[in-house]
Amino acid sequence: MTILQIKNLHVTVDTEQGVKEILRGVDLTIRSGETHAIMGPNGSGKSTLAYTIAGHPKYTVTEGEILLDGEDVLAMSVDERARAGLFLAMQYPVEIPGVSVSNFLRTAKTALSGEAPALRTWIKDLRSAMDDLKMDSGFTERNVNEGFSGGEKKRHEILQLELLKPKIAVLDETDSGLDVDALKVVSEGVNRAKGNTDLGVLLITHYTRILKYIKPDFVHVFVAGKVAEEGGPELAERLEAEGYDRYLKA
Repeated sequence: MTILQIKNLHVTVDTEQGVKEILRGVDLTIRSGETHAIMGPNGSGKSTLAYTIAGHPKYTVTEGEILLDGEDVLAMSVDERARAGLFLAMQYPVEIPGVSVSNFLRTAKTALSGEAPALRTWIKDLRSAMDDLKMDSGFTERNVNEGFSGGEKKRHEILQLELLKPKIAVLDETDSGLDVDALKVVSEGVNRAKGNTDLGVLLITHYTRILKYIKPDFVHVFVAGKVAEEGGPELAERLEAEGYDRYLKA
């Protein structure tokens, strides 16, 4: 079993107004096979947590730990975190001009496993995953995220998830910008990846609509850089009905 532990995490970021503390003591534990949903108002620190786990240089950890199976994640470079089994599906995936999707995916797989996958097996796995995600075969010859629609970018993120087979996946607002059909396809991809590899999922979202397809085991409410409340799926339903006002007032 893989365990990602976040202990008393404090994170700052440099702004034009000076150093600002975003995370103020976050504690969270995610295990293989579990789905944790993080919900909260804008500016509460949800995406900061995602990018800190991934190793974005913009964010500075001033206190606390992130451990993956007991190993210090904060001491790892970004690529070391990926090889250790951490995956981030970004809210706004970046374009990589001049790099085709097929080259990008096979290079990433080679970097993670230490050797290039057998071509025949790789092509079979790639085509199968693309079919499941309802992606056109010509998609692989396009440059990564260049000219992609919002739905295409998110499907490409989940395609990576299915092919790279990480241990823990952080999904940062994967539902943003998706219509109903694309949301269902993307959600099915996450569920498929979880079913095939016992993936642990940290799902960041504003809305409950994706939670109708990806069922959370735990829901955490983020407010002002802290976990304000924790519960099961019923907590997400209450948030949908009541919003975050009572947390903000408190």
